[in-house]
This record gives sequence, C-alpha cells and structure tokens, in this order.
Amino acid sequence: MRTGKVYLVGAGPGDEKLITVRGLECLKNADVIVYDRLANPRFLRFARPDAEFIYCGKFPKHHTLRQEAINELLVQKAQEGKRVVRLKGGDPSVFGRVGEEAEELAKHGVEYEIVPGITAGIAAPAYAGIPVTHRDYGTSFAIVTGHAKTADGKPVVDWASLSGIHTIAFYMGVKNLPHICKNLMKHGRKPQTPVVLISWGTLGRQKTVQGTLETIVREVNAADLKNPAITLVGDIVSIRDKIQWFERKPLFGRRILVARTGGEKGNLAEALTEQGADVIEYPYFAVCERDDETVQQTIERSGEYEHILFTSPESVDFFFAAYRRSNRDIRLLKARFYTLSQRTERKLREMGLHSERPSSLADREKVLVVGDVSVVERTESYEAEWGECDVLAVYEKKECMEYNVNMVRLLKDAGVDAIVFPSAASVPILIDALERREIDPLPFLSSKMLVCMGEKTADAVRSVGCGTVHVAAAPSIEDLMACLMQETIVN
Repeated sequence: MRTGKVYLVGAGPGDEKLITVRGLECLKNADVIVYDRLANPRFLRFARPDAEFIYCGKFPKHHTLRQEAINELLVQKAQEGKRVVRLKGGDPSVFGRVGEEAEELAKHGVEYEIVPGITAGIAAPAYAGIPVTHRDYGTSFAIVTGHAKTADGKPVVDWASLSGIHTIAFYMGVKNLPHICKNLMKHGRKPQTPVVLISWGTLGRQKTVQGTLETIVREVNAADLKNPAITLVGDIVSIRDKIQWFERKPLFGRRILVARTGGEKGNLAEALTEQGADVIEYPYFAVCERDDETVQQTIERSGEYEHILFTSPESVDFFFAAYRRSNRDIRLLKARFYTLSQRTERKLREMGLHSERPSSLADREKVLVVGDVSVVERTESYEAEWGECDVLAVYEKKECMEYNVNMVRLLKDAGVDAIVFPSAASVPILIDALERREIDPLPFLSSKMLVCMGEKTADAVRSVGCGTVHVAAAPSIEDLMACLMQETIVN
C-alpha cells in the first residue's frame, strides 16, 4: 500500500489568487481535501473530480467537526495511503491549530508538510489600503487573538506589553471589541488612536469600518459588521485615506453570479473579479475526455467531412487531442470549421485555424458536429437547422457537486445583486441547477439585475418570465462592464 501524507495548506486570506503555487499544487494532486469555512470554496474546482471532500467548517458555537475528530480523521486517511490536504484559511500557523494537527500526525508516524499561506492580519489591511509597517507611522507589528478558550471567550493578553507595539492586529475580535478597546486605553493607548475593522478581507464583499478606540464599538454596531474580521489598531490606520486602492475599483461591492455551461475556465468571471466584484460561477462542471471506439473510428474517417462544427472550446481541445493520438497527418483534414461562440472561435484561432458561424451551413453534406455527450440527443435539432449531420461526443460534463453545494451556500449567505448570462444555453442550465437545490428560479431571478450577452440570450431569459433584462451593447467584456455600471446597486 502507498504511504499516505498530509499537507497542512494555508489557503490565504480569501482571494483565490493569493494561495501559494505550492499550495495549489498540493490541492490539485489530493485524494482527500479536508477544508474549513474560511478557505475559499472556489478552490474546490481545482481538485481532481474523483477527490473526496470533507467539510469541517467552524462557526461560532457550532463546529461541524471538533478539533479532536479532525486530528483523528487526518491520521486515518493518511494511514489508508491517501494524499490528504488540510485546507485552512490564511496561514495554518497563525491561529490555525496547525501545531495540534502536526503533533497528532507525528505521534502516529504520519508524514506531513506545512505549506504556509498569506495571513489575513497582513493581507486584509493591505486590501484596505493600510500597510502594517511604515517608517513614519510604525516599525513594530503584533498579531493577537481576539478570543480565547476561556469561560467568557475573552483573550488572555499581557496588555501592558502591547503598549509599546505600534500596530496590533486582532483576529476574530468583533464580539470582544469593547473588552479590547477598554484594555488598550487602560494600558496607555490614547482614546483617539485610529482603529479599523475589515471583514471578509481581499474579497469583493470586503467591508471596512474605521474609527478610534473610543468610537469604534459604536461604529461597528451601526454597520452591523460581523466576523470573520481583522481589527487593526495604530496610527498607521490613518494612511488609509491616502492609499486605499481595492475599494476604489469600479465594481467593488457588487456580488455577481456568472451562469456557466461548460467546464473550461472562462475569462468573464476573472475580468469581473479584477474590477473588484465578488463573483460566483455556478453551476460548475468538470469535463472528462471520451476516447471510446466511436471517437477513434470517427477520427479515422474525419478527412471525409467537408464541414465540422465545434459546439464549445472543450470540443476543440478534445477533438484535436484525439486526432494527435491517431498519428494522422493533419493535412488530411480538409473541412471548413464552424463555431457557435466567440470563445470557441478564439480557441481555434489560438491554434492558427479559421472558423465561420454556421449561418451558411444549411443543407450541406458531410457535416460533423463535435461536442459533449448531449450532441447525441440533439441530433434531430441539428439536422432541422443544418441538414443531415453526424455527431461526435468527445467529452462529457460532470457536475462538481462539492463546489456547487458551497456556491449555493454562498448564494444563501451572501446573496448576489446581478446575474450575467453569457449565452442562451446558460439560462436553462442555471434554472435546472437552482431547482435541484430547492431555490425557486423565478423569484430568485426577478430580484436581481439580469445582464445578457446578446439579444438571443435576452429572449431566453424573457421566455422564463423575467421582464426587465439588460443587454450588453456587444458580446464583449468591455460592454458587459459598461452595462453593469449603468445601475448603482444599494446593498
């Protein structure tokens, strides 16, 4: 039996791009992923489709798995010969209990590796426009827990020793904020000392509340700010007004759902995130290549086709992968290529191949339609539109169940204010996914700003009973951005 190993991985503060290269590498190779509430669930889409997922999220006063059970679980899975990733928010060594878990693994002779992550006490302030050190404001920095395993949950801190520290980051201290402020002032901090609280730092739903030691409790209560949050205390907080950057992005504060149809990573969600939005891609699918006898035989006679229609970017990838495996000369492929979307057209163009839209395809002979397994079921509709067709399923889509369950949890917890439909096909797929998660689609859609990439997509949305639909002037990210920024969403 293969010897198992546990990787204690820091997922970073929230933004999925802030995980380390090593952390992502471990995640992609894991047999088992044991993940926390504060580890961005979007990471789960990078896992292997056959990976086992175990959620052990911790909420205040409610633990899905107690720490002792988590320790035992890591040992058990490693002893089964599995590669186990324990995915933790932030850095596992900063209030992440990595010491307890590593100690248990060492006691049982289980090999492990600690993979550091960017800790929230540095990242959240940076995204709020506050460096934790500065030559003019503070040259010392401390990290302190905002709660502890005491009867009342209040942190046990040597307050006097903190009086000489310029900047202090308290983790998860919203509930104990009055206690923290009182003791800091009692031990020498001026009541006018700047304080800032940052919840959900580095994400589009980041919320920042600023005040002083004597006012911050009132400000936080008025804003109804909750954990997870970082409290930063020190004169350096005053620099925020000069250098904040993240919260000035044009889509900051917007929560947007991008309706998906395929498994290939799209650039739409990434572009929206780059502009400050908090983006949920749903539903998400993994793609699995098909290399059965039908694929092999069709590739063998692919030179007979005069016209090949690719229904998705993935269909391009898997068709030519199968072609390369056949060792056939590419010059035998003499067909004209057709695509249904700009993304598929772009995929062919990256390979140096030209494509056309299928408007001129009707009544042609020897048309091959390439796509996922659904093309077989759609043969009649293809023939009604383009004449006699052969179809080739080169891949199949499988729903990323764990990822999608977590996205629904985010939809219910944080909500969204806008939904982007990239194509007409994305409309029924999203509706079906919502219904399967017991979300009534029409009320859900009707309460959001609905943005469509084209009139055909808008017609598909209207057909399900939604009246107000926004259509991007052109199917481009720039025009989508302009459309989204036409309306101010009040959160």
